[in-house]
Amino acid sequence: MSRAARAVICLLRCDLRAHDNQVLHWAQDNADFVIPLYCFDPRHYLGTHCFGFPKTGPHRLRFLLESVKDLRETLKKKGSTLVVRKGKPEDVVRDLITQLGSVSAVAFHEEATQEELDVEKGLCQVCSQHGVKIQTFWASTLYHRDDLPFRPITRLPDVYTHFRRAVESEAKVRPTLRMADQLKPLAPGVEEGCIPTMEDLGQKGGSSALSSCSLSPCRWGGGEIEKGKSEKSPGLRLALGCISPRYIYEQIQKYEKERTANQSTYWVLFELLWRDYFRFVALKYGRRIFSSRGVYGSPCLERKGLQSKEIPWKKDLQLFDCWKEGKTGVPFVDANMRELNATGFMSNRGRQNVASFLTKDLGLDWRMGAEWFEYLLVDYNVCSNYGNWLYSAGIGNDPRDNRKFNIIKQGLDYDGNGDYVRLWVPELQGIKGADIHSPWALSSAALSQAGVTLGETYPRPVVTAPEWSRHISQRPNVFLAGRAWEFGDSHICAVMEHRHLRGSPSLNTDPKNGTWLWST
Repeated sequence: MSRAARAVICLLRCDLRAHDNQVLHWAQDNADFVIPLYCFDPRHYLGTHCFGFPKTGPHRLRFLLESVKDLRETLKKKGSTLVVRKGKPEDVVRDLITQLGSVSAVAFHEEATQEELDVEKGLCQVCSQHGVKIQTFWASTLYHRDDLPFRPITRLPDVYTHFRRAVESEAKVRPTLRMADQLKPLAPGVEEGCIPTMEDLGQKGGSSALSSCSLSPCRWGGGEIEKGKSEKSPGLRLALGCISPRYIYEQIQKYEKERTANQSTYWVLFELLWRDYFRFVALKYGRRIFSSRGVYGSPCLERKGLQSKEIPWKKDLQLFDCWKEGKTGVPFVDANMRELNATGFMSNRGRQNVASFLTKDLGLDWRMGAEWFEYLLVDYNVCSNYGNWLYSAGIGNDPRDNRKFNIIKQGLDYDGNGDYVRLWVPELQGIKGADIHSPWALSSAALSQAGVTLGETYPRPVVTAPEWSRHISQRPNVFLAGRAWEFGDSHICAVMEHRHLRGSPSLNTDPKNGTWLWST
């Protein structure tokens, strides 16, 4: 008696790749028919949880559509294709199981945060009802969850440095999985479906995220690593799983062996570890990473005295609008926010600064910033985004209390001549040199000569911090009454544990200013 043909549905989410994909690899060995499936889940295009911003903005949606198309083309070259549906994964999988009658298993990579876990729970219920096996894998991090020297996950250190040192000394990176040259076909009767357009999903516009980078993993490497030119491309592709962190690790190892090990190669791996860390933090703290108090008050915390900290976050929508539109009157902040709005991208250095400004200088609810980033970032990653906002807000995994960025000093350090600000804040182009970072400190004559009228052609600052004055040639002669909140002096310390290059005309040209920490 012949055995009935087996079909496996491979639900792909943030793992849009054929290489190093354990779901596809397992299905290839355990099925006669393999159905790679991607669902455009309508819940991804609703509003964010607290403030109702759109969950997926035009930049990331365009990148997603390009990534789905690219994966379909890759799979077709291997004798398969990517099945695309609009709908909730639980409903789509149920329909396919009912239609085919031969589905033996549904396989997917596990995620770490609540909405994704709810989908997994729904899938398990559907499969249980139909007697279909569930097969899951962990593959979103450089170091596998089961290889961590901290088990159970509640033992994960609350300080990144402690995590990094233990993992680097006690854990190993698993090798990548090679995909077969020829994949098993779709089950008979399964149509691949049409990839929707931006308009089909209720949006239009968005910059082409792939105009300057290929999704092929083979294109990443060469001299770009040494020159620091590739920091945006791997970050983008990691966000949707178009490339695996283990593949990047192997390419770095190969590069160092064949050419050279340098600061750039080290920091790529360093930031991959940050990415891992925030995903494991999400596993440890669950829903708490989305709460207004962050991880404070958790019995899991290793540090003492955090349970009593309560920050009275403001929800001033007028101030928030100034921040999100790049109209705060603080040029370094405004330039970064305008770049984000126009392109969906912002350097890691910029993200640290605008987050510190929103939470520490404006005192606004950190979740307003986190959800705005969720909307606009093309390389948005839920764990890294919320983990970093908690860090910046002082209610996350920062071992130092009250860390705050001096926005003026940061602007002078990383955009010393003001070229980056001039690119994104053209109304200030007439101001020469570093003076562009504090136009309110200029004399009326200097402003007039530059063609700038504060309050008309460019906003007055919504807030000024007292520590800024140490880095301005003269104290402000324009001061916005009622918006100068006293926060006091604080140390200026970057989130990443290293020094950055200075004097770069663009924040994006420094490899250490890349998107690794906040994205992917």
